[in-house]
Amino acid sequence: MSMNIPVAQQRIARGLNEAESALNEALIKQTALFLVMVTARKETNSSAFLGHESLLRISKSQQSLLAAGGDLARAHKGMVDIQTEVMGIDACPENLPTTPSGLYVEAA
Repeated sequence: MSMNIPVAQQRIARGLNEAESALNEALIKQTALFLVMVTARKETNSSAFLGHESLLRISKSQQSLLAAGGDLARAHKGMVDIQTEVMGIDACPENLPTTPSGLYVEAA
């Protein structure tokens, strides 16, 4: 059975929302880990350099996730452009809230 345009639109929108949410969750978890590591170092009166290399690697990983988020946002914009071209509309599908720029946001 082939997929029609409205079904494809909904599936793509859901996939984009899930990917954006997963990136945000990964950033939150990494930030929490970073906080715990620095707090543990401070509260155990450890050397200011203990775990420094690991903290740098986590920071680098966060930068990579932020870059991935930018790429995903550009892909999202590209899909909105395709939607405009194919369907003649530049709004997100119903029941998917958008930001003022027209990008999807995760429903609460």
